[in-house]
Amino acid sequence: MSDNFLVGRKLPNFNLKTTKRDTLTDSNLIGNRNIIFIYPKNDTSSCTKENLTFSENVKEFERLKINVFGLSKDSIESHLKFTNKYKLEVELISDPDIHLITQLGSWVKKSMYGKEYMGVERSTFLIDEDNNISEIWRKVKVNGHVQNVLDICNKK
Repeated sequence: MSDNFLVGRKLPNFNLKTTKRDTLTDSNLIGNRNIIFIYPKNDTSSCTKENLTFSENVKEFERLKINVFGLSKDSIESHLKFTNKYKLEVELISDPDIHLITQLGSWVKKSMYGKEYMGVERSTFLIDEDNNISEIWRKVKVNGHVQNVLDICNKK
């Protein structure tokens, strides 16, 4: 699925558990700008750094009237432990069936040591007030990413 196909399209329908509410649906997001960053796994070095950096910048995103959500296939229990351990400010969404992750094109074929497998591609999505995807970052490198997202959000 190409990003050209996704940009301008509606965020897919979803109904998932989060660390701050029983369930979050796509319709809950209408009326606000939202960032959804997809990451592979709780409590791994790059994923922890990404969550901490987004958390450290939550106030700046709030100033821009943008909510920030982290999304992974980890269980809600794992998300709650991860949030408590690092005092994360971002709301984490649990997608254990990789439904939303797949629809956003972030469940991809990967390769390590010559062996192919399916896994999560670190990606970030900016969603507008009407739930349209307005910006996509793929194959995200954690260093400098949150600042890059903030810079783009400041211009939109």
